Amino acid sequence: MFKIGPMEMILIVGIALVIFGPAKLPELGKALGKGIKEFKTETSNLMGDSAAKENAADKK
Repeated sequence: MFKIGPMEMILIVGIALVIFGPAKLPELGKALGKGIKEFKTETSNLMGDSAAKENAADKK
């Protein structure tokens, strides 16, 4: 899809620094990490639920 190289990453981080400031970036990173973790947890729960339903249907 999109290829992001090192120069693009530096540019994105630089723009984020200008917009949010250095004090706000750790908070934003923490919130982003927490959101990704929650998304992964819920996704795995959904996958586990559907697999459990399939196993229960196979046993009947």
